Amino acid sequence: MTVRTTCPYCGVGCGVLATPDGQGGLTVRGDPDHPANRGRLCVKGAALGETVAIAGRLLAPRIGGQDASWDGALDLIAARFSETVARHGPDSVAMYVSGQLLTEDYYAANKLMKGFIGSANIDTNSRLCMASSVAGHRRAFGSDTVPGLYEDLELADLVVLTGSNLAWCHPVLHQRLMAARAARPDMRIVVIDPRRTATCEGADLHLAIAPGADGHLFNLLLAHLHDTGRTGGAFLTHVAGYDDALRAARASRPQDTGLPPEALRRFLDLWAGTERTVTVYSQGINQSDSGTDKVNAIINCHLATGRIGRPGMGPFSVTGQPNAMGGREVGGLSNTLACHLELENPAHRAAVGAFWAAPNMAHRPGLKAVDLFRAVGDGRIKALWIMHTNPAVTMPEADRVARAIAACDFTVVSEAWPETDTARLADVLLPSAAWGEKDGAVTNSERMISRQRAVLAPPGQARPDWWQIAQVATRMGFAGFDWSGPGAVFAEHAALSGVAGDLGGDFDISDLAAADYEALAPTTWPQNARQRGGRFFGEGRFHTPDGRARMIAVSVRAPDGVPFRLNTGRIRDQWHTMTRTGLSPRLSAHLAEPYLQIHPADAADLGLGAADLARVRGQGAQAVLRVMISGDVRRGHPFAPIHFTGLTAPSGRIGAVVGGLCDPVSGQPAGKSAPVAVTRYAAAWHGFLVSRVRPRPDCAYWAQARLADGWQVEMADEAAIPDWPAALERMLGLGPPTAWMRDPARGTERLAIIRDGRLEAALFVGPGPVPLSRGHLGASLGREAPGVLSGRAPRDRPDPGPVVCACLSVGRRSIEEAAASGADTVERIAAALGAGGNCGSCRPEIASLLAGMRDRAIAAQ
Repeated sequence: MTVRTTCPYCGVGCGVLATPDGQGGLTVRGDPDHPANRGRLCVKGAALGETVAIAGRLLAPRIGGQDASWDGALDLIAARFSETVARHGPDSVAMYVSGQLLTEDYYAANKLMKGFIGSANIDTNSRLCMASSVAGHRRAFGSDTVPGLYEDLELADLVVLTGSNLAWCHPVLHQRLMAARAARPDMRIVVIDPRRTATCEGADLHLAIAPGADGHLFNLLLAHLHDTGRTGGAFLTHVAGYDDALRAARASRPQDTGLPPEALRRFLDLWAGTERTVTVYSQGINQSDSGTDKVNAIINCHLATGRIGRPGMGPFSVTGQPNAMGGREVGGLSNTLACHLELENPAHRAAVGAFWAAPNMAHRPGLKAVDLFRAVGDGRIKALWIMHTNPAVTMPEADRVARAIAACDFTVVSEAWPETDTARLADVLLPSAAWGEKDGAVTNSERMISRQRAVLAPPGQARPDWWQIAQVATRMGFAGFDWSGPGAVFAEHAALSGVAGDLGGDFDISDLAAADYEALAPTTWPQNARQRGGRFFGEGRFHTPDGRARMIAVSVRAPDGVPFRLNTGRIRDQWHTMTRTGLSPRLSAHLAEPYLQIHPADAADLGLGAADLARVRGQGAQAVLRVMISGDVRRGHPFAPIHFTGLTAPSGRIGAVVGGLCDPVSGQPAGKSAPVAVTRYAAAWHGFLVSRVRPRPDCAYWAQARLADGWQVEMADEAAIPDWPAALERMLGLGPPTAWMRDPARGTERLAIIRDGRLEAALFVGPGPVPLSRGHLGASLGREAPGVLSGRAPRDRPDPGPVVCACLSVGRRSIEEAAASGADTVERIAAALGAGGNCGSCRPEIASLLAGMRDRAIAAQ
């Protein structure tokens, strides 16, 4: 039976049709009736069916590394938390939760901590991605409210994307935008980003702004709007703080943006002259030590012109996680209260406390993520519960965080996988149901509530997270957690939102309290007797004490001068720490190794060549990354992806070198601008291994990725290994190699293990990065592979090159050959090879590849 559910990846919130295959797997396609995606899926969503295998899953509770019963684990957690609170007070315990949780899980956790344990020491990994947006909304609007809807991007005449690589991080929303522009060619798209990303391929104007200068740019825009007569009018009667904001804005100078004067002028005139303008922003704005000010600088321009809350206009924050918005709605951040109420407002606390019949309401904000783990490290927090997130990798100062978790008196981790970097540090591991196995609700970036529905039975003893919380709460002696299922939790949440609505809040879904939970269709809030869906603030009514919006005076702080500031972010085909996407061979084929994208001039200064390794130092830690030389980044501002862990590439854990500097208002870490030192990693050898069994590398640098029939590993070390046959045997446990070629003059060795005529493993070692047909070698596993030690594909099985289209496994060389034969547009490539014609996520990369070929052809003339 096909089940309507929702994708577990980004904040677009795409609808999915999932059909069990009867053998534990799924087939997945986009839901044509879901308003968010209308049948579209990106490659990650399309590959969901490849990520539901249970091999390696956590199937039973564990205490001290040993399997235990649920009763034993839950009793222990309840006892230790109760004892800790009794001895050291409520603030000695904490929870760190996740945008991967469903709304019901989030609600249960916040009710337990803030209403019954009596501490607001519960924060979420959403702190790392959108807390500055929350703070900016609350300062400007008096509430954390996204004013607009996705359709505004399609109705706008100008869409500005700032700090957002929409093509890679929110691919389906980007596809909707591109389709809208194709239907209305007069629409204009501007991308503001120091780095040239895939999103720039579809833009009319790319502003390669100086890193951190977004506040200057929107300050200059505000001044320009005033000077050209675009501000004023009736809407400004609904806004306070205009004069102070304008006065502060005039301190910003054009040269502060790092933009050519003509490009800056074009942007200012375009924004000023286009009423239907949407400004989309994401992590490039939020992940800053002045992220909240940047958010408010954007909002200032929309408030000053009244371009908010009407079709085709407004500031729009796109969230990074599937339920970051749902977490905000239940008060998932340590400084907020359920249903967008205020933790520090006595009337709000009293209302929530009365509704919950809570014995011990928290009365002040708790610790935000960075400070929370510092409190774990110095012993103030003595009992910690982490749910569905991997802070030993993802947090700034990740090594320090890992040490803090390991040293905590008592740590509980709720996880689906037992071998994550964080799970390995737990005293108690609880097996959680994963996507496809659990029921609940999520809210996407446009306030649309959708259902995630179970398609498969949870494996082993895995249980939903809300159930785990309710069981512990009950065993701690607390009443009010006896829910019969997730529908009962959601109904309680919806009923509480009616209390918030009566207090004047915007988040009111009280009409859904009695809705048919099982049949609940995608619904945009609010949903109550006063309002159903729609936009906010177009009529000038806000949630501040006087009902007026607030413009904020933004003074831009100059960053410290350091040689290198590391920019971090996501890549197209992976998600967070890859516990799910890493299971799919085709998702691992695009970019399978941690890398440092660095400007050619910086690389030359450091003596770095393409495919060399670079050592990146920061916070007393280091990462080793493969060098990717590219003019797409600015000098002094290299880029590295966030996804790699101790399981996939231990030296690629980029969070270890990112500092804990945070925005003073939101507490969001400045992950987009981490001061680092970069040097060449002088490897004595480099190696590449393919194997049908999972290797156990024993070297300073390795990066491992899944193949269709095995694994591939890139390796290197500064220390020489004299005996490669013995090293291969140690890594694989398959016995000695059956073929071995050694070239002492070149310093290379090539080894293979062949059993019954089929390739089991092959290892290639040399003094520098090893040039090989990697795709061919991976595809040869389990097959007859004559001449495998040549490292090259035979003529009858040409190597397609590095994968560009993960949907259909189309490589770069295949695209180049098709282009040389006349398929010189993205559409023609799609017709010839299929690449770019399925989910569309690779279309920007294909366009860039074709443009590069054209440029080289012109230069050669």
